[in-house]
Amino acid sequence: MWEFPRTRYADSNGSEASEETEISVNIGGVKHILYGDVLNRYPETRLAELVNRATDSTHEDLCALCDDYDDLKREFYFDRDPEAFKCILELYYYGEIHMKRGICPMRFMKEMDYWGIDAEYLDECCISSLNEVQTELAEIAEKVKTILDDLEDDVRVTRGQKCQAFLWKLMEKPESSLASRVIAVVSFAFILLSSVVMCVGTIPELQVQDAQGNLVEHPALESIETACIIWFTLEYILRFLSSSNQLRFVFSFMNIIDFLAIMPFYVVLILTHLGTAIMELANVQQAVQALRIMRIARIFKLARHSAGLQTLTFALKSSLKELGLLLMYMSVGIFLFSALGYTLEQSHPETMFTSIPQSFWWAVITMTTVGYGDIYPKTTLGRCNAAVSFLCGVIAIALPIHPIINNFVIVYSKQRVLETAAKHEIELMALRAKEEAQGCMEAGRTASAGSSSVWDSAAVSASQSDTYIPLLGDPTNVSKSQPAHKCQNN
Repeated sequence: MWEFPRTRYADSNGSEASEETEISVNIGGVKHILYGDVLNRYPETRLAELVNRATDSTHEDLCALCDDYDDLKREFYFDRDPEAFKCILELYYYGEIHMKRGICPMRFMKEMDYWGIDAEYLDECCISSLNEVQTELAEIAEKVKTILDDLEDDVRVTRGQKCQAFLWKLMEKPESSLASRVIAVVSFAFILLSSVVMCVGTIPELQVQDAQGNLVEHPALESIETACIIWFTLEYILRFLSSSNQLRFVFSFMNIIDFLAIMPFYVVLILTHLGTAIMELANVQQAVQALRIMRIARIFKLARHSAGLQTLTFALKSSLKELGLLLMYMSVGIFLFSALGYTLEQSHPETMFTSIPQSFWWAVITMTTVGYGDIYPKTTLGRCNAAVSFLCGVIAIALPIHPIINNFVIVYSKQRVLETAAKHEIELMALRAKEEAQGCMEAGRTASAGSSSVWDSAAVSASQSDTYIPLLGDPTNVSKSQPAHKCQNN
């Protein structure tokens, strides 16, 4: 038997009868002795209602508040989690609830709902854990919704909308079909090929001279470059036409990168053929060279086809605070040690520190432990200042590195878990829906018109687990159904 220490005073809401009433409850095999004056501190809860009805209610009324009731032992039985119930009892004695480590937050919320306790009694630390789990559930639900939207075939859409959706899956979802995977591989190959051509084209031995005697790219490399640009342009146009929200598509970051990757080619083409009529040839050539540099933006297109690069981007985005601290530490150190280096080196006749701004470069390469050797101190105090500066630089860089790496591991692990959980939920929903359909057939019940698919709304609704949370709206709509989510204790 498990019991809290009793405090002998009653709440103003408790009745005189319940102040001296004690009840025996059995929670999952663990027996508890509870007192009416303690339970009536929160009269709206199930336990307070139970202790108030214990003396003057019938057996049927008492059984409505519990799973079973023994008249001889006067003991109430509940088929609930005994560890979670110990946390529930903390409300009556301490005025707040703390979840124990290892209890699933979503399952604990269902326990609180069963006992009639509002979530506002949870402590702040537990609310943060609950919010994290709810966020993960929402992300899993969104992934499942996306997969269900891909699987369903809505008869209400027009032929043009079906073609648009098919084209969108073909260009944006490599996992949807073999053709989309082939397109993704070809696009990845063109990105690598264009990047290699851009680098190889700068080798002097592979360049040729034009009519003015200037070195330009080899014609063969230009042909390969043109073929790559044609592919990038076709890919961008098809993705733009298949997008359901074209304005959002245009201003998306990755799509801006795609546009910057192909835009310089056409601008250079226009300037080469029409620019000489508007401006001098030298100005045209300078503009062309400046635009050719923008071709390096196409390397960022690899992020579209690499889950690792996307995870790295998310990790850096979540580490902005740590990166800001790193920049602040380095900025303070660079300013401090460059000013000291300039001051201490002024006494030397061959000093390399001519000004504080010029000393910034020395401070940067010293604190980052690069040390090119183009600028170095020559006095004893200046060398001591350099030694202190690179020691401080190592410490300043090392301090925020661990949180950044930790954020990357967390984001990467979370992405893997979400993908696995979403696939598991889809498989679970399909299995339960199929079992439901087979059960209906064996019972002789016929499905309604248009509901013969194993992915019908009734079957999917039946597949929801006991931790269902309405995150996606109406569960009767397959495309908006909430996935079943099995919470596991950590």
